[in-house]
Amino acid sequence: MRNVNLSQRRRQTSRGFSLMELLIVIAIILTILAVALPKVNQAKMSANELTVIKQIGTIHTAQAQYNSQFGKFAIAMTELGPPPSGAPSASASDLLPSELASGKKNGYSFQLQGTPGGYTITCNPDSYNGTGRRSFYSDQTLVIRNNWGPEPATASSAEIR
Repeated sequence: MRNVNLSQRRRQTSRGFSLMELLIVIAIILTILAVALPKVNQAKMSANELTVIKQIGTIHTAQAQYNSQFGKFAIAMTELGPPPSGAPSASASDLLPSELASGKKNGYSFQLQGTPGGYTITCNPDSYNGTGRRSFYSDQTLVIRNNWGPEPATASSAEIR
């Protein structure tokens, strides 16, 4: 008889969590997510922007190498990328990885344009406030400029220091 009462007591005391306790735990988790998620998104955008600045430097280095090999600056990103087949040439010099030479990387679009005395690089986020909060501009002077806003950066935008 004593064993039966003991097993009945165990069943009564180990019924699990109440609905109220589960709702409180879910509310706490949702509150933590609501606070943390915007910070994670901002950190990702900052990381994308820092990577873009480094990639602009990589493009400048590739342009200097291209200029020393072919006596002119490349006028398109594909000229700095790998050749589809065969040896590197002026049309595909293999100075940049294919992903960057395609013009899309880390949530940004890269555009390289030739000018009479050099080149310009513009980098704009694919989604403003989604993949980045600012756009970038640079040219053969190696000065990188940025614009905090949806408008593209230009030669008159603020310098990055």
